[in-house]
Amino acid sequence: MAVKESSASKIKFKGVDALFGLSEEQECVREIPLDELDTFKNHPFKVFRDDKMEEMIESISEYGVLVPGIARPSNSGEKDYELVVGHRRKYACRELGLKTMPVIIRDMSDDEATVVMVDSNIQREEILPSEKAYAYKMKMDAIKRQGARTDLTSPNGSAKFRSDDLIGEKDGVSGDTVRNY
Repeated sequence: MAVKESSASKIKFKGVDALFGLSEEQECVREIPLDELDTFKNHPFKVFRDDKMEEMIESISEYGVLVPGIARPSNSGEKDYELVVGHRRKYACRELGLKTMPVIIRDMSDDEATVVMVDSNIQREEILPSEKAYAYKMKMDAIKRQGARTDLTSPNGSAKFRSDDLIGEKDGVSGDTVRNY
């Protein structure tokens, strides 16, 4: 009697890189030793051992790191990579005695890395107002240095937006709120 092939056996599992939309030619998720990850320069967000960190440590202990950090090759020469996103995960891994963590390696300029870092952290609830203010300023400066204007063709002749208005719109706050920070 022939064994019938189940539909489940036809499912092909892709690697973690495919889950994050990464091709082998572009970027990849790699296990990077924690000692090779340098902190992003001028990183405005502090890492605290609070209730949220305890939850993260417990989660990583039980399930592992579910979302990889993002790093770029380091220019400093001291360490191999500069961690752009994932400082809290790195802290939790170190507290658990882990030696590595999953990281997406991405080539980015200083300004691109700043925008990614701010966008990845600004929505967190426990951010201090001073951290948020510094992060908004870093992002605005990075956008201004890039010189890319996305508001040059406003529909119906409406007013053109300032960079702080665009940042606020993307983050779900008003441009006035960004300016106040």
